[in-house]
Amino acid sequence: MAGRILIVGVGNAGLKIADGLARSGKVDELILADIAPEGGPDIAGMLDSCYDCEVKFSELDGLQQNRVEKLLRKDKPDVVVQSASLTSPWAMHGRTDKIATALSQAGLAVQLPAQLPILTTVMKAIREVDFTGPVANLSFPDVNNALLDRFGLAPTIGLGNVSISHLRVRAAERKKRSLEGKSPDSFPLIRLIGHHNQVYNVMEARPPENPGESVRVYLGEEGRRADELAYRGYPTTPGIDFNIITAAAALPAILALLPGAEPLRFSVPAPGGLPGGYPVVISDGSVELDLPDNVDLEEAVDFQRQFARHDGVEEVTGDGTVVFTEKAKQAVKSIDPRLCEPLIFGKWLPRWLLLMSYMNWKA
Repeated sequence: MAGRILIVGVGNAGLKIADGLARSGKVDELILADIAPEGGPDIAGMLDSCYDCEVKFSELDGLQQNRVEKLLRKDKPDVVVQSASLTSPWAMHGRTDKIATALSQAGLAVQLPAQLPILTTVMKAIREVDFTGPVANLSFPDVNNALLDRFGLAPTIGLGNVSISHLRVRAAERKKRSLEGKSPDSFPLIRLIGHHNQVYNVMEARPPENPGESVRVYLGEEGRRADELAYRGYPTTPGIDFNIITAAAALPAILALLPGAEPLRFSVPAPGGLPGGYPVVISDGSVELDLPDNVDLEEAVDFQRQFARHDGVEEVTGDGTVVFTEKAKQAVKSIDPRLCEPLIFGKWLPRWLLLMSYMNWKA
């Protein structure tokens, strides 16, 4: 297994993913693409010096479709990783002022105008150049991939989120087996159904008060439920350091998408444009659902939509308009009600500018 991977967006999370891919020994070449050239060539050169993997940097404005197309045609990657956004989802972390509190209470959906523009441009470029390889998206895939699926623009899979919960369950099972005197290297099959919004409780080792809102954990081919395993890890306070486990959770899926990779059974966000995260089999660059026999897909999708509401998304209409929840609207009402007006497909940049005008102002 070997191949060429293009990473669009090498901020904090993208750089950690790049480091993991370069050190894996399973990648021939990494192309790091970002709008900011400051430090980019130096970072690529450093990674190139550290591992047996060629790493180079390309300056790229991800909002310019023709430039994305040119890069795809020139470098011909086997896999594309989309990690770029206009604003980091952690941009407000640590702030306790009125604006930061309101945006936090509204849910991550209020930041969709920052997450969608580059992702959409990249996917349009991919369709235009007829790129047939897999695309893995890190930018709020539980919602964005499903939204773009309405227009034939869904990435192959998402990254992070339920994959993070998968790693936490695996660690808990490993420790449990060790305490029971069993081999910690012998694992049952692990499959999860879970949403981005549930990751915070998982990382804080804080089960929800309603057991029905737990991440759904299935062990073995028979799918024995063991939801409690998702909440047994070391309690970690939310913050940008989450990107450490985000990158670790992204690596197995990305590497499994490479040509000639061994098949992987794992849990990933938004396979095939579905909302939320599900168990899958990744093989030969393709992805298939791997649900336990006792799981109904339609019911699982309804479960995911419930948690999208916790993120502030009431629904995504057939024409791609995002309708926000009443809770999200009330959260930003005293700041600017326009922040949670229906978000029309493609009309994101004006909303992002409005959002940034408040994110840059403390009150």
